[in-house]
Amino acid sequence: MAKTPTPLTELFATLKGYINQLSSGERSASEVGSALNDWARDSAESIKAKIHEEVEASVSKMGFIKREEFDALLLRVSKLEAELTKSDVKKKAKKTLKKAVSTKKKD
Repeated sequence: MAKTPTPLTELFATLKGYINQLSSGERSASEVGSALNDWARDSAESIKAKIHEEVEASVSKMGFIKREEFDALLLRVSKLEAELTKSDVKKKAKKTLKKAVSTKKKD
């Protein structure tokens, strides 16, 4: 069974390959430098993605929610409260109107 290369062994293998290409004349120093910069940038993006995945998984396991989900829930609750308040105001207005109408009929 083949072992999965560790990041450190991958780094050394990549560096060894670039050094070999440089010393054999396959690539110039600027080409190797450019290739190393590209490789470092790609590696950094890969590491960021891995960290993001791990954080997402851990946060989810702990039962936390994302800020966007929390904000959406707050907005929904606010809308429901506003609807409920409007409904209560309408009910009170109807009740007051009925009371005023029944009082006028008695007069």
